[in-house]
Amino acid sequence: MRALPLDYQTDPNVANIADEYLFGPSLLINPVTAAGVTSRLVYLPNESAWIDFWTGKTATGGQTIRADAPLNKIPVYVKAGSIVPMGPVIQYATEKQSPIELRVYPGHDAQFVLYDDQGDGYDYEKGVYATIPLEWKESTRTLIIGSRQGTFPGMPPAILFHIVLVRAGHGIGIESSTADAEISYMGNEARVQLNPVQ
Repeated sequence: MRALPLDYQTDPNVANIADEYLFGPSLLINPVTAAGVTSRLVYLPNESAWIDFWTGKTATGGQTIRADAPLNKIPVYVKAGSIVPMGPVIQYATEKQSPIELRVYPGHDAQFVLYDDQGDGYDYEKGVYATIPLEWKESTRTLIIGSRQGTFPGMPPAILFHIVLVRAGHGIGIESSTADAEISYMGNEARVQLNPVQ
């Protein structure tokens, strides 16, 4: 959790916002702090566009909007130029986590490092884990899944990635989405080009 002024130092409008925060560098979380409301005002920082997590619609940064906030959800916005991995619902740490949905929020180039380990114990403190670099190239609409670095006992030989290019009505909410592309990743670099939004 990060206060907005940490990431948006050139935006004077975030200086006194105490009821919004970033979760990591990409997710703008806007809690509902009053009873009985169904919407709230949300300020979108000015250095990027923002995509509504629940609808896939894009809004320009540097403005205050009124966001829907019914009882079953809070307003969440994703910075354009982000990669957000989503896994299936699991019941315990070592349960199989496949497929992994890679949501690409277009608008700018993006990078993300996907981390994985055994899921229990402390061997990760000794470097027993694996990472996969992910990179989105906006100009060519290409997702580069880099070579896996590291290993750990029980590491799956292949990972099924469902790649989703987020847009209005597609790649939204917490449920799995229909993949725009699918790849069985074996640890070597792979490139997936996604067609332009229709």
